[in-house]
Amino acid sequence: MKLETATLDLLGKAKKMIITKDETTLVEGGGDDGDIKGRINQIKAEIENTDSDYDREKLQERLAKLSGGVAVLKVGAATEVELKEKKHRIEDAVSTTKAAIEEGVVPGGGVALLRSQAAVLACAASLSGDEATGARLVAKALEAPLKQIAENAGMEGGVVVERVRNLTGSNGLNAATGEYVDLVAIGVIDAAKVTRSALQNAASIAALFLTTECVIADKPEKDDHAAHGGGMEDY
Repeated sequence: MKLETATLDLLGKAKKMIITKDETTLVEGGGDDGDIKGRINQIKAEIENTDSDYDREKLQERLAKLSGGVAVLKVGAATEVELKEKKHRIEDAVSTTKAAIEEGVVPGGGVALLRSQAAVLACAASLSGDEATGARLVAKALEAPLKQIAENAGMEGGVVVERVRNLTGSNGLNAATGEYVDLVAIGVIDAAKVTRSALQNAASIAALFLTTECVIADKPEKDDHAAHGGGMEDY
C-alpha cells in the first residue's frame, strides 16, 4: 500500500497524542480490546520463546506500555526545589509501576525478603565450606530491610523480625501504626523486579568487597565542636 492510496478508515483514533523525539504517547486510544489482548498474548509468547536478553527486555517494555494504559499527572509546587522533589518521586513511582507490570508484586515492608530466608537456609544446608557460609550470610542479610524499617519507626528491630517471622503469608509490620496486619490488603507492596534487583545488586557489591584488598573512602570532616575542642588529632 502507498501513502496516496490510504484512506481515513485505515487510521486509529485517540483523544490526545504526544510525540517527542524519543517516544509517542496515546491518551484514550480507540483500539479494539480484543485486538489489544491478542497483541499482549503474542508479546508474552515472544518473551518466552526468545533467546536474546536484549529482545526480551524490549518486549517486556512493550508489554508494560501496552497493558499498563496511560495517565497524565499534573504536579504543582510552591517552589522549584519542591517541584523537583515531587517530580523525582513521581518518576520513581512510574518506574516501579512498570516493573510491577513486568514481574508482579510482593508484600512490602521487608516481608517478602524475610519469607525467602527459609529457602536460602535450606540451600545452605546442602552446601559446605565457604559456599555454605556465604549462603548463611545472605540469609541473615534478608532480615536487614525489615529491621531497619522497625528501627526507623522507633521499635526494636530484632523483636519485630522475630514477630513477623512467626506470622504467615503477607502479614507484617505496618510501620505507620505499629500494628501487625496483612500488608497486601492495605496496599503495602513492592514490585517483585525492584526487590529482586536490589538483592542482586547488593550481592554483587558484597562479592566485589570480598575480592578487594583495600577500599578508599573520603575522610570524615570535623564538626565545629571537635574543631574548637582541641587536643585530639586524626590518625
